Amino acid sequence: MLALLCTAQAMLIIDITVVNIALPTIGGELRLDREALTWIVTGYTLVFGGLMLFGGRLADLFGRRRMLLIGLALFTAASLAAGLAQTGPVLLGGRLAQGLGAALMAPAILSTVTTAFHGAERHRALGLLSAIAGGGAALGVLVGGVLTAGPGWQWIFYINVPIGAVILALLPATLPPDAKGVQRERLDVPGALIVTAATASLIFGLVRAGDDGWTSAATLGALAAAVVLYAAFALVERRTAAPLMRVALLARRTVVTGAFLMLMATALLISFFFLGSLYLQDFAEYSALRTGLLFLPVAVATTIGAQLAAHLIGKTGPRPIAVAGMVLAAAASAWLAMLKDDSRAGTVVAGLALGAFALGTLFITANATALSRVDPDEAGVASGMVTTFHELGGSVGVAVMSTVAAASIGANVPTLSGFTDAFLVCAVASGAAALVALLLVPAGKVETSGGPHGH
Repeated sequence: MLALLCTAQAMLIIDITVVNIALPTIGGELRLDREALTWIVTGYTLVFGGLMLFGGRLADLFGRRRMLLIGLALFTAASLAAGLAQTGPVLLGGRLAQGLGAALMAPAILSTVTTAFHGAERHRALGLLSAIAGGGAALGVLVGGVLTAGPGWQWIFYINVPIGAVILALLPATLPPDAKGVQRERLDVPGALIVTAATASLIFGLVRAGDDGWTSAATLGALAAAVVLYAAFALVERRTAAPLMRVALLARRTVVTGAFLMLMATALLISFFFLGSLYLQDFAEYSALRTGLLFLPVAVATTIGAQLAAHLIGKTGPRPIAVAGMVLAAAASAWLAMLKDDSRAGTVVAGLALGAFALGTLFITANATALSRVDPDEAGVASGMVTTFHELGGSVGVAVMSTVAAASIGANVPTLSGFTDAFLVCAVASGAAALVALLLVPAGKVETSGGPHGH
């Protein structure tokens, strides 16, 4: 069961970054401009992140097993549609449908793992999922480079079809059955619509910031709308008999801490991949294939970091891992901020790998902390919250870094200054996050609650 769930999770995470290296080829073949290509990347994370809480609540109400299988079938079919696309709108439609399938699957996968495993086994299982959350994004760059240079960009989508079909055939026999009578409450449709619109508006604003700047009307309008909609969501949830998410859940220190760590870890890690792949292709002028292959040690480093944290968290608790991870990420970012025109690719890859190792330790810390004191009947929506911050983090990272590194991105003659400025921002953000983690992350070991017997 865990092997199949991890493979399904890997497909979802890889598809966040797999498109990046293929964009120039897709743009040439389908005659898409830069703005259309941006939406091919962010359309997926927009729907994935926007519908995550709704997907988590559906899993709590109608059963994790059912939602997981429906989401997987939809994701697989959407991948086939995206691969067959001959026009930009059809490709975008496939990406949006992939995002919907992912939003149904991801919370169901995480909540299944947190309720099916207990104690040290649970930490090991979360460690595997956490390794995929970080390593999968780096693997996406590698897979994207290899497939685009080989059989063609369509295969970055086609590859999901046989994998999805095999998982769909084998998974039902291994998943625990859904509890009888799970539909004991009605679904909070107004809350779901408002929080989806709020999250989508926030991600849209962050995407526009990367394209138009932080002071543009589109950026400010979208971010202001997100604030208003989140306030409206809090109001609606307080007055609803069966809320999508109890607002009190957000007030829990463990949930807030887990969400913060997930946001920072993903924002920094996706920034590393974004800046690293552009540096290697635009500044160092490496091919898509060579760039993809250079990300292999980065993917391995992320996985090692997550596995080490999974081994240590039961003994040390989350605080030492969170602080050490952020401090090490700050050191790696500072190293990359000192790149010179004649720096070798090995130096860049070593810096990216060190940062990826450090940030890999934070994914299990975020998951284990956020889900440590959540009842089983709220595991889906809590998992949805944590995964929402994973998607938000990616959008925040790319939006901020594309703005800071603008001088080096898309220029006729790329300069190094934009990249080094962006890595300096990563160093400052990591250092600040280490201080916040020191104050916010609970001391001592995390409780392994969420099992069938409650706390």
